[in-house]
Amino acid sequence: MELQDIRNRWNEVLDAVLEVDRISWLAFFDARLADFDGKILTLDFSDVRKLSHSHEFSPTRLRHQQILIQAIESILAITVEISEI
Repeated sequence: MELQDIRNRWNEVLDAVLEVDRISWLAFFDARLADFDGKILTLDFSDVRKLSHSHEFSPTRLRHQQILIQAIESILAITVEISEI
């Protein structure tokens, strides 16, 4: 799967995240899909950081990432790791 394939279905992934947890959805809905190397999906929050505080709320970040990973697996049938810039 290529990055463009993920981009094409990203709204479906976000809809699946929203069904599980609205806060997780809020954490990722403004992320830009920056890169995918076949295993690691890199999300870019640099534009968001210009407008507000960063998304680096570590205590809950791992839970949010797990929900996103599960949604990606469910919708796209691929297993990924998440990286953020």
